[in-house]
Amino acid sequence: MMSDITISPVLLAGGSGSRLWPLSRKSYPKQFSKLMQAQSLFQASALRLSGARFGAPTVVTNSDFRFIVTEQLSSIGVDPGAILIEPAGRNTAPAVLAAALHLQATQPDALMLVAPSDHVIADTDAFLAVVDVAVQAAAAGQMVTFGITPDRPETGYGYLEMGRAPEGCAPVPLKRFVEKPDLATAQAMLSDGNYLWNAGIFMFSVPTIVAAYEALAPQMVASVRHALAQAKPDLGFLRIDPAAWAEVEDISIDYAVMEKSDDLVVVPFGAGWSDLGGWDAVWREAGPDEDGVTLHGPATAIECRNSLLRAEDDTQQVVGIGLDNIIAVAMPDAVLVADKSRAQDVKCAVSTLKAKDVLQAETFPRDHRPWGWFESLVIGSRFQVKRIVVNPGAALSLQSHHHRAEHWIVVEGTARVTIDDVVQLVTENQSVYIPLGAVHRMENPGKVPMVLIEVQTGSYLGEDDIIRYEDVYARG
Repeated sequence: MMSDITISPVLLAGGSGSRLWPLSRKSYPKQFSKLMQAQSLFQASALRLSGARFGAPTVVTNSDFRFIVTEQLSSIGVDPGAILIEPAGRNTAPAVLAAALHLQATQPDALMLVAPSDHVIADTDAFLAVVDVAVQAAAAGQMVTFGITPDRPETGYGYLEMGRAPEGCAPVPLKRFVEKPDLATAQAMLSDGNYLWNAGIFMFSVPTIVAAYEALAPQMVASVRHALAQAKPDLGFLRIDPAAWAEVEDISIDYAVMEKSDDLVVVPFGAGWSDLGGWDAVWREAGPDEDGVTLHGPATAIECRNSLLRAEDDTQQVVGIGLDNIIAVAMPDAVLVADKSRAQDVKCAVSTLKAKDVLQAETFPRDHRPWGWFESLVIGSRFQVKRIVVNPGAALSLQSHHHRAEHWIVVEGTARVTIDDVVQLVTENQSVYIPLGAVHRMENPGKVPMVLIEVQTGSYLGEDDIIRYEDVYARG
């Protein structure tokens, strides 16, 4: 049983989405995807740190993900605390400090558990048991990091060298942080038994971590305080001031604070963890069969070995024949085929595509909006076909277009449609035409998602061809 101290989770939800391309992209990184189970990694992280022993989570994310965060938390019944919007990514040190300073104003003695939201921890009970151990040390004023007991000579993780041999999961002094090693060094550290993988999970009290920043990174404290002082509330979010934030150093919490601290302890955790830092990690965590094959979606393996075959759309079929040590991931708009030993080079593919201005390098085929999402099904020179999903009770802005007309066909649910001065209900198998220049809006008055097919025709079909007259989400 954990003590009576309430823990305030801080979930970090940024990311570039490059290591698990094409499923993960800059516009929709891996924490929001359902990689391993029914919930996304972000949802699983929020649920793991919820319940009677935890306060509402503080989420640090960016503007593009803010509605995804609220939608995913709402769908699992987790009410967020503050959602801090970073104007630009500045690595983990400013993000953690912003969360700490925000908590300082409302919960000055809070105990913070900082965690990335894109990790897999299979045994929640075992993790909560080591959290309980960490609580005692953090409440006593120590800064605690969590280290993963290694089971292989991994070169993709940083390591933590313990000051002495661990005794169970009791905290031990942390001697030093170790950069990602080469294979020979990783093998030596595994044999030594005194090293843990650095999970990037921390626990400390607000007074302790703020004091550490003030002593070790005072300029960052001044900059982040200024950025928060100038922050503006926006529909339940807190937008950190862009100008002040631009002056904040881009640096990890390890470099800025942790590696310079003297009173740091590490709690070992050996019950299964992965940061899913590449498709080889997904293959490993998915549990390969006796031939070393993992399948996801409509995928078939014929005489394959040590391979991952993954189809992300029910209309696709991915078939592998005689493959060995291969990753094959198929999305509707992009396909990755790679040797599994080159999984860490996927980010190089993203860089190459980005240099060629390929849309798929960073943009996800589904565009998530505060009211739901849409995806393009067919694009021509003067027409586009989209599938649009509107959440129950949600509404798009009252808008018009200069260059296109639209035809809407409802295929699931009921739409309330406004066209100029006319408001009507459009049900399944019915359609409505929106002339060029007409002021219009679609709403979902029902209790289930509403799905429609939109056919756009015109000389210009870009998303910026829009004039908004009313918008409950306060967009321009």
